[in-house]
Amino acid sequence: MKSRKVAAAVRGRRTMDGAGVRLTRVFGFGDTASFDPFLLLDAFGSDKAEEYIAGFPWHPHRGIETVTYMLEGRVRHGDSMGNSGEIGPGDLQWMTAGSGIIHEEMPQVSPRGVHGFQLWVNLPKSHKMSDPAYRGVLASELPHVPVEGGEVLVIAGSFGGVAGPIADIVRSPTYLDLHLDSGASLELDAPAGETAFLYVYAGSLSSGGAEEAGAGSGLLFGEGDSVSVAAGALGARCIFFRGRPLGESVAWRGPIVMNTEAELDEAFDEIRRGSFVKKRGVDRISKS
Repeated sequence: MKSRKVAAAVRGRRTMDGAGVRLTRVFGFGDTASFDPFLLLDAFGSDKAEEYIAGFPWHPHRGIETVTYMLEGRVRHGDSMGNSGEIGPGDLQWMTAGSGIIHEEMPQVSPRGVHGFQLWVNLPKSHKMSDPAYRGVLASELPHVPVEGGEVLVIAGSFGGVAGPIADIVRSPTYLDLHLDSGASLELDAPAGETAFLYVYAGSLSSGGAEEAGAGSGLLFGEGDSVSVAAGALGARCIFFRGRPLGESVAWRGPIVMNTEAELDEAFDEIRRGSFVKKRGVDRISKS
């Protein structure tokens, strides 16, 4: 197997989104070709309620999938399909916006703050106007696969012959949460032609001939068919995801991602006219 080298080291930028949530945008609204089929990764996390409590009130999405993975705290959610509830520590929400969905994500005050990730996965042109879908997964439903010196939590795809709970998705990306003790090493499958990315959220690790990457660092990998990582002195925790690029044009405006500007214009015109949601469970469009 040919181990991949690091093509680019990424440091996110602090920004504000939603109604006033402070977060780190690891990548997004930039070089879409390099990260294809992934569009955006936000690492949100604060122990200060005033930095997250305003949340993400009702807003639309079309043409993408949004993946929310919680580490700490709780987020209350609801959408135009009628889904609602809370995402707690270790829980996961995989939402296919498809032809259009309106939803909200409202962090709840927690003594340990609110910490987690949101990943956007692009949908191919053939599925951008598919019916929206929602999948909620509890922490207890995520497989924990033991490895020497740690474990791997399987969110989507598979690791060590163990499949994650998220399977019925268009591009079948792999999404793993790696927990490695000090000095532990691990080799991950990363088939040729797929985009592979890793984000360190605690500790540090070495990989692909690059300098040791500490918490808050992202690594985009070059060509090869595997990724090798070795945890630093304090161990490492990181998320790793990979997927086949779409290779399609990207037209992106706020929460809507299509293939052409004309399709974006149509989407925002439908929002103004109240005809954006094509399949709904309850009427929430007036709250967007």
